[in-house]
Amino acid sequence: NITSLLSYDGGIYVRWIVNSVGYAGIGALVATVVAGMCGYALAKYRFRGRELMFNVILGGVLVPATALALPLFLLFSQVQLTNTFWAVFLPSIVSPFGVYLARVFAEASVPEELLEASRLDGAGEVRTFFTVSIRLMVPALITIFLFQFVGIWNNFFLPLIMLRSEELFPVTYGLYAWNSTINQFPELRGFVLIGALLSIIPLIVTFLLLQRYWRTGLGSGALK
Repeated sequence: NITSLLSYDGGIYVRWIVNSVGYAGIGALVATVVAGMCGYALAKYRFRGRELMFNVILGGVLVPATALALPLFLLFSQVQLTNTFWAVFLPSIVSPFGVYLARVFAEASVPEELLEASRLDGAGEVRTFFTVSIRLMVPALITIFLFQFVGIWNNFFLPLIMLRSEELFPVTYGLYAWNSTINQFPELRGFVLIGALLSIIPLIVTFLLLQRYWRTGLGSGALK
């Protein structure tokens, strides 16, 4: 069954898996870096409008993704980016919850004394973040990455309205498209079932590989 699935229609299922890995893997990585930097800046720097900016970002957590789908489609259609990789990727790198989590964790885990020592040694702000602060924020960044990775991997509505070319589908939308044509092509029923099973393997592998960072964070917290 797996061999038949992977070879069906020129291996389109493999292409969908690769697309999902690209959308979710790269998107979650970029979103984690952006959220980490934003949360760190909101936690460690004092500037006018900081709390207002944070409240606006926090309000973004309350907005469901489906409510933003249509405005995003209209925006991307104006710049002619619909039915492209960027139509799914760019919205995926924004994570209001990630910014919130990064700020809370940075306030608690990154001591001001350590930042002052780094500055006295001549390190710039960017270097301080990437060489000192980011090491202390690893548990939060891994959490943000996993939340974002799972969210993008399971995202269905955004690809539904953005994509038309089958070659750009993520695996979730591809399986939905197959499931919609089962009446015309009954042999797809088995492919949908096997494809759904295989599609959760990357999620399981990701959790198993990254869970050790949580244990490390818990141990560090216990020592503190």
